[in-house]
Amino acid sequence: MTQSTSSLGVIGLGNVGEPLLQLLAATGHQVVGVDSDREALDRVDRRLRSLGLKDPSVTLSDDPAALATAGLVVEAVDEDLAVKSAVLRSLHELCPPETVLVTTTALLPLSHLAAASGRPHATLGLRLAVPPAAGGTVEPVRTALSSDRGADVLDAVLEGCGLRRAAFGAAPAADATALVLAFANRAAALAASGEVGRDSIDTAMRLGCGLPVGPLELLDRIGLDTARATLAALHETTGDDAFAPAPVLAELAARGRTGRKARAGFHDYDECGDRAPAERPDGDAPVADRVTSVGVLGSGAMARGIAEVMASAGIRTVLVARDRRKAEAALAAIGDSLTRAVRRGRVTPEARGAALELLVPASDVAAVAECDLVVEAVVEDLAVKRRLFAELGRHCKPSTVLATTTSSLPVTACAVASGRPGQVVGMHFFNPAPVMRLVEVVSTEVSDEAAVSLAREVCSRLGKTVVGCGDRAGFIVNYLLFPYLADAIRLLERPDTDIIATDETVQQGYGFPMGPFLLLDTIGLDVSVAILRRLHEEFATRDFASPVILERLVADGALGRKNGRGFHTARWSRAERTAGVLG
Repeated sequence: MTQSTSSLGVIGLGNVGEPLLQLLAATGHQVVGVDSDREALDRVDRRLRSLGLKDPSVTLSDDPAALATAGLVVEAVDEDLAVKSAVLRSLHELCPPETVLVTTTALLPLSHLAAASGRPHATLGLRLAVPPAAGGTVEPVRTALSSDRGADVLDAVLEGCGLRRAAFGAAPAADATALVLAFANRAAALAASGEVGRDSIDTAMRLGCGLPVGPLELLDRIGLDTARATLAALHETTGDDAFAPAPVLAELAARGRTGRKARAGFHDYDECGDRAPAERPDGDAPVADRVTSVGVLGSGAMARGIAEVMASAGIRTVLVARDRRKAEAALAAIGDSLTRAVRRGRVTPEARGAALELLVPASDVAAVAECDLVVEAVVEDLAVKRRLFAELGRHCKPSTVLATTTSSLPVTACAVASGRPGQVVGMHFFNPAPVMRLVEVVSTEVSDEAAVSLAREVCSRLGKTVVGCGDRAGFIVNYLLFPYLADAIRLLERPDTDIIATDETVQQGYGFPMGPFLLLDTIGLDVSVAILRRLHEEFATRDFASPVILERLVADGALGRKNGRGFHTARWSRAERTAGVLG
């Protein structure tokens, strides 16, 4: 790093400035942090000490004059054009001519700020989707007036503190921010409704969708005040009610619970900013061995996956298909799956053999009559499910708990059809069941506590994490996930939307395992249409309406990854040419 950047500064020690200061402090350079709020300075001082980063090389001050000798200063104050312009101008007047100024604006025009600073050649932007962390992704941004030297200095600083450079582009970054904030805003509203616990929401979305953190914790990291201000700006600009800030954001902020920076938001945090211990997870229920046999109805991927995890947990499992041939084929597919698990070192050969011995193929619902739990995993068609539950109600012993794996249909309808509604629950496994850790256990208004408890105990025995919820369309995961996916599709109504860039920005910027369009292809466009239609029947708002573009694609036979035609058609074509392996 050049001599001119041996001293680094950050002004504004909030959600972005504080973690950035920590990263810079870890490099060993002289670092100066400035904030006008003495409480913020005290908080940062305590956290630096707890992390072992507070030493003579780090200075904290409420006087901007402490930045007078810095070679690079990052401005991370409030997202207000006048405020940021004034801070940058004051830094220009205070710092030497060679000092590089960097603004962390998310939405404001960089060229305007660069001009207002008084040194447009040495004023750059730093675009962050989330507050910075070691190994995280950021985008250095320059204007047409930026000098190469300024860009080189910023690049060197980012590399030195372990941040990865990306090139999102302004439009994909704005789209990704809008998509993710609308998604998190819906989660905030759901939490405020009291229907689902805050820990359950974050656990469900983290495990069900593979997110690095749940949406409420994401809001805490961004800062509830910052998120609310950004949502309000988007709402004013677009008129889209999805961006109308959930009232709970203002309510929590008014109580001083502005997020991780204040050690309290939707969740509580310790001095280092780590989540405080949460309430006991639902999946930690005591494990009982009162279930000795389970029936699984269906022969598709979900049914096979559930049967595999049941047998692997040492439970005798009867798999019922429409005919004997399908049942035998399903068992053969489970055997192949277990063989792959052995090759990967996840299962021993002995465990594979033991699991296969516990699997019993059948083609008659009467075969599950003596099972303690029966899990239905047939086609997502309510009429079919109701007929099947009526049969189960007639054939199964009175104590048998009946469960449906539906992801969007009403569990209550299945319960009523069974003739024993108290014994019916939802057990929404996620695909592939042997890999995904989450199960949403759904109770209706008439579900017996003993039946819900048994379902939870079985999930615990399978090594799954349970989140409980009531019988509401979409439960937790689909209720929050599919409006986000529909929002992404509606971006295509604009001529400049770049599918690949949007996916990459969501993935790299927010740490999602895949972007919305790739996820839609993976789920299946036809499946997505069916789920959105069901959600729209229940909630009847634009959020849940199936977009016209999606309907047309499905009508034309584009189903996504499974038939090589979707939003990433070229990618799936390559995958097909390599024996179905995604490149």
